[in-house]
Amino acid sequence: MSLIFLLCVILLRGFEVDALSYDYSASIECLTQPLKPQYNGGIIRNPDLNNGLEGWNSFGDAKIEHRESSGNKYVVAHSRKHAHDSVSQKISIEKGKHYTLSAWIQVSTGNVLVTAIVKTSKEYNFAGAIFAESKCWSMLKGGFTAQDSGPAELYFEGNNTSVEIWIDSVSLQPFTDKEWSSHQDQSTEQNRKRKVLIQAQDEQGKPLANAKISFQMKKASFPFGSSMNKYILNNALYQNWFASRFTVTAFENEMKWYSTESVQGKEDYTTADAMLQFAKNHNIDVRGHNVFWDDPSFQPGWVPSLSPTQLTSATEQRLKSVVSKYKGKVIAWDVVNENLHFSFYESKLGPDFSSKIFEEIHNVDAGTTLFLNEYNTIEDNRDSVASPGRYVQKIKQIRSYKKNSAIRLGIGLESHFGDKGINFPYLRASLDFLGATRLPIWITEFDVANQPRQVQYFELGLKELHSHPMVKGIVMWTALSPQGCYRICLTDNNFKNLAAGKVVDRFLAQWKPKNLSGVTDKNGYLELSLFHGDYEMKISHSVKNNSSFSQLLNVSPQNQSNTIKQFVKLSVK
Repeated sequence: MSLIFLLCVILLRGFEVDALSYDYSASIECLTQPLKPQYNGGIIRNPDLNNGLEGWNSFGDAKIEHRESSGNKYVVAHSRKHAHDSVSQKISIEKGKHYTLSAWIQVSTGNVLVTAIVKTSKEYNFAGAIFAESKCWSMLKGGFTAQDSGPAELYFEGNNTSVEIWIDSVSLQPFTDKEWSSHQDQSTEQNRKRKVLIQAQDEQGKPLANAKISFQMKKASFPFGSSMNKYILNNALYQNWFASRFTVTAFENEMKWYSTESVQGKEDYTTADAMLQFAKNHNIDVRGHNVFWDDPSFQPGWVPSLSPTQLTSATEQRLKSVVSKYKGKVIAWDVVNENLHFSFYESKLGPDFSSKIFEEIHNVDAGTTLFLNEYNTIEDNRDSVASPGRYVQKIKQIRSYKKNSAIRLGIGLESHFGDKGINFPYLRASLDFLGATRLPIWITEFDVANQPRQVQYFELGLKELHSHPMVKGIVMWTALSPQGCYRICLTDNNFKNLAAGKVVDRFLAQWKPKNLSGVTDKNGYLELSLFHGDYEMKISHSVKNNSSFSQLLNVSPQNQSNTIKQFVKLSVK
């Protein structure tokens, strides 16, 4: 008897949850008319200002008025004397709930940072910010987790008191922990997994019940890994522990300029080459970190004293050297590291330095994605220097420079979370906003500072980041050296898992399952949901002396088609 198996991969139809779904949409465009308020405004009264000033009040010394333009109604705060003079609404919040905020902002002139604040009797919650423009509406998206229950007041502020602040389409939607977690599960099902339908038939085309089918993932599609350093090269335990878990890495220091050319004119890539070879031998992708670092504290010792002409020559040599050497061997380049916080090169070579470097690297290695790698964009909601709005402005600046419109750009978010933990609503909203660029987002250096809930935040942070639909890869900043780790270690020096390492292994057990199996029903069908990746599928049945087969299966992200079917025929002689 011949045994025929038909493999049918079908699109995921959806993941049912009882909770209100989370709205991941955002806009980075300045629009002539604001969009409708998300969640119909949530707990905000009169969110679209269609009922005059109902629910809205003057805050501080500002005067407010209701206006209408081209059919759109909004509130305006004017005659402002202090940054906080604006418009507000009194609300009630509940301890422990996660609040996601959105609003559309315009100013009367210029380009002005406008911040949303939620004031309680005990504290001020910074809920988000946007650089608002005149003559068009910009979307602010943010959020906070309530630390206490009781009355509160949402208001907007801007340091430039000479401008009017216009507000429209405001929304503040609360979610419980359970609802917030359900959003992660829903997004994971929709964006990281695929439903697979398998049918077994005999040679007459009749359904074959009780066929056993098992799946073993060989490689996960979602890139997940850790930084590593030179100490891995001579440590077999480190190598085995690392290579058995991760599919992507970045070198902690070994590819940086101060490591490869500590003495001017004497380049040494020996260590970086060896680390790259180790990664290649174990099918681990490498992010090129980094070409330049804009922090003046992390330059090769001989660089700061160079004249502008000498520095130009030195940077050109560095770029050609490292990018040409590793062209095609790395999957990404962090171009000018931490370019929003620092300006070492711009201060010496002009404001267009970073945009020019993006162009020049693209000319050498056009096939590799070039990243603006930055910290505090999603970690610290009070760091306006690197806020999501400021980050997007920098991306647009790079893109508009000369011929940079064709460059493959990526968003690199270091994600070094501090000792106060993680503001999850702000984190998610920031990813939403950055995701509106449609550029790939990578978490490049994830960790959490030492604190009582460090490991808990580490676990919750990984789940949040992995589940977000616009995040395309995660690298943790957890390289181990004899002196320890930057902030959090996964193992001890004998490569026995610490608490954070156990967290990683639990996630890997979910994301990269070793053994999944099932038995076909009376109609020959087996349906299950699998994470994207490459699998070895083993199929057996109690016919022909329990013969069995192995078949490779790729479970890939769904496209926009309504139906996709892939058929694979297997037969036993």
